[in-house]
Amino acid sequence: MHGLLRRLFAPRWQHPDPTVRRQALDRLDPAQPDHQKVLKALSEDTDPGIRLAALCASNDLAGLMEGYTQHSDNSAWFEAIAQRLSGKTGQIELGERLRHLALTSDIQLLHAVAHTGDNLDLRLAALEKLQDEDDIIQQACHNGVVAVRHRAAERVISEQGLRRLLKESQRDRQVMRLARDRLNALKEDAEWEKNQRQKRDDILHAMEQQARRPWEPLYSGRLRHLEREWQQVEQAPDAIQEKRYHDALLACRKVLHDHETKERERLHQEQQQAEAEQTREQLLDGLEESLEGLLHSDALNLQDIDSLRAQYRLFTQRWQVLADSYPCSDDLRLRHANVIKHYEQFINAWERWEAYVPLLEQALADNQMPDLHQHLNACRWPETLPPPALMQEAKAALAAQAKAHVPQHDQGAPSATSPDVLNNQLNDLENLLERGAFKSASRLYQRLKPHVDALDNASTKPLISRFRHLGARLAELRDWRGFVAGPKRLQLCESIEALADDQHMAEAALDQHHRQLVKEWKSLGDAAANRELSTRFRGASDRIHERLTPWREKLAQQRQHNLEARIAMCEQLEALLEQPAEDADPDVLREIRDKARQQWRLYSPVTREDAEQIGRRFGKVRHRLQALIDDRAQAIADQKQAMVDQAQALIRQEDTPIDERTRQLKILQQQWRSLGRAPKGQEQLLWKTFRQACDQLFAQRDAQKNEQVSRQQQRLEDMQALIERMDAWQPNHADDVTTLEAFLADAAALEPLPRNRRSDGMQKRLSGIVRARRERLERLKVAARVQQWQSILPLVNAHLEADQAVLDNTALGTDVNADDVLDTPLPAEFKAAHQQRNQQRHHVKTSPLQLQQLQDELARLRVHLSLLAIGRVKQSDEPLRLAIQVERLNEGFQQERSQEVELISILSALLALGPMPRSLWQADIREFDELLSRLSRLPPH
Repeated sequence: MHGLLRRLFAPRWQHPDPTVRRQALDRLDPAQPDHQKVLKALSEDTDPGIRLAALCASNDLAGLMEGYTQHSDNSAWFEAIAQRLSGKTGQIELGERLRHLALTSDIQLLHAVAHTGDNLDLRLAALEKLQDEDDIIQQACHNGVVAVRHRAAERVISEQGLRRLLKESQRDRQVMRLARDRLNALKEDAEWEKNQRQKRDDILHAMEQQARRPWEPLYSGRLRHLEREWQQVEQAPDAIQEKRYHDALLACRKVLHDHETKERERLHQEQQQAEAEQTREQLLDGLEESLEGLLHSDALNLQDIDSLRAQYRLFTQRWQVLADSYPCSDDLRLRHANVIKHYEQFINAWERWEAYVPLLEQALADNQMPDLHQHLNACRWPETLPPPALMQEAKAALAAQAKAHVPQHDQGAPSATSPDVLNNQLNDLENLLERGAFKSASRLYQRLKPHVDALDNASTKPLISRFRHLGARLAELRDWRGFVAGPKRLQLCESIEALADDQHMAEAALDQHHRQLVKEWKSLGDAAANRELSTRFRGASDRIHERLTPWREKLAQQRQHNLEARIAMCEQLEALLEQPAEDADPDVLREIRDKARQQWRLYSPVTREDAEQIGRRFGKVRHRLQALIDDRAQAIADQKQAMVDQAQALIRQEDTPIDERTRQLKILQQQWRSLGRAPKGQEQLLWKTFRQACDQLFAQRDAQKNEQVSRQQQRLEDMQALIERMDAWQPNHADDVTTLEAFLADAAALEPLPRNRRSDGMQKRLSGIVRARRERLERLKVAARVQQWQSILPLVNAHLEADQAVLDNTALGTDVNADDVLDTPLPAEFKAAHQQRNQQRHHVKTSPLQLQQLQDELARLRVHLSLLAIGRVKQSDEPLRLAIQVERLNEGFQQERSQEVELISILSALLALGPMPRSLWQADIREFDELLSRLSRLPPH
């Protein structure tokens, strides 16, 4: 009962039936506070339709947005929210709508607001919420507000989206232009990136090729040029390109470093060679000075010869070391041969003299003058060498004997025992004692003693006193030599015995120390000599010799091997020099020379007897090789000088095109790189001159290119200005075709344009403008022909009246005079049709067949005109359309017909068609007029 009463007396908006609640909701007034509470309660109703209606009635946008999340597939909810967000209904504040719009992400709802919003900011806000490019393109193409379309078009950035935007945005030219510009910019960017990448790849390829090339004078400059080009490329390289660049750069720098190392090594070798030459000169100067000093001495003695021999041994050792390492020049080799010749002359003379010294002393002691003379002649002492003291004494004795046998009147010369001769000999003895020449002084003292003892004259007492004093000095020298030499000999014996007992010293060091000790032992002579020490020294020396025998044999084998290797190398070089190639590269020859020097130093030492001979042979071969290098280098210098002259001549050939001169210069550069190096000094000068010529010609090319680029740029600017004038110009009369032809003549005068993206774009734009202007001129011509037809309509009507009179038999066939009917002369295109119409009127046949032919011809002209005006016909006129199109195709094979010509042919045929019944004419004349009116319409500017 209670439920029944509740249903009977409850408000209708609480009725269980949704239909009743909906009817009650429709009668609520949102302006009344009580009704607002009811609407609020109904907004939570279980029925979606009632909830939507309550929210719409209370204009609760927040509730609608909250409920839309559960009913997004309900079109009614969508329409209600879209209309309120758009401002079509509800009178909701803009700020509130913007806040709710910012919270939604429903694409369909955002599209609706962007299309139908009542405020530009609202539409733009909805557009900003759209993120998918397809949605943005849809807004850019179909939104009704220009600002929204433009804002949407600005957000399209992908190439595919821009292409789609350009294809679908037909209603807004600015959007199309923006899409076209963006596409062109993307193409330009892509082309630019491609060019930049290609440029970097080309630079990398050039650098990698450069890294594989050997060094040349242009190597460093070309590498710096490639580095500058790499740095000038604007686009950043990728990781692979960066790695390739660094690898190629390191390889190029390694080539430069290797060349610098070789160059430093070469300079070091040259410096060492110069130092070796200087050392050789010093050695030769010292030996020559010693020989020269002996030539100017008063008398030779054993100490002088020993000193000379010691100096020669040292000279030979140092000369051999230098010969093993560095070749000798021809001048020094000649000086060396002369010095050796003079030295051998001294030594050979002294050795012969030493062989006859005992015989001469015995002859002098026995006073055997014939034997003395014979022994002196057997010595064959050279006249250029100063004689020893004993020889001088022997010659003095012979001279004294010769004086004793001469007549009394010839005895004016001093005798051998004269005070003057003895005084000179005592002077020689004193000099020998001062120099410490004990042996020579002792022999001279023994020779002078008999002569001094034979003196008994009181005037010779000073000589005798001086002789005794010198004898005391000689005894003192003998005692001193024994005092000094005794401990020295003992020390040398102990040193050589310790050296012989040392089993750990290397053979080379052992041999060096042994030689030094033997040299010092020999330098002592016979001072403090005794048999015991000599036996000890000789025994230790023999043990060292026995120990060094295998090493010396091995060393001898090595020296023999080195000698054979040096001989083989000399033979190879001589074979090379016997038949040198005519185009031999001097750089290769220099490399052979340097390697030969290295090999020569490697094959060291050799036997002392053969070192000088093989050294002279190698020096001659090296001299010939250097001469060949100089000849080939000079030939290359002559070729490069000719190339320099050609390059300078190319600079002066102003009548030859710069491209041709540049091509010839590049050929010269390639030939220059293929040649070797000229002689040092000339190479740098030739290269500097050649490079200056190249720079001058390339500067001319760059200047001409810059001038050409400036002219091309000016032509582009002129063409751009011409295109802008053509774009702004629109023909208004058919006679404006002359203006278009003038524009085209100006454009042809500016061609050819440089081939680039800008010129291609200009050509396309110019072609589009010309096509549009020609189409408009064609339409203007067609419109002019339509106006001509409209001006001769009185003539057409006159023909119709005359035709109808003839068909009705009310009058005979009379001709219509165009001059009487028209105020202006009949156009020439219609005169033949006018005459044909008058002629046909005289041959009237009112048979049904003739009427059917007239009707068919009139229909054909109507269909033809329809195809010309709107491009389509009625379904019933399809057979005629096909026939007309076949006819137009057949006529088009011979010559393309314009719209104007086709229209003239149609109108002429229409004027000539008769005699025409008025009823037949009236049936189609309205459609003819509509078609002609359509043809007379002009396209917008």
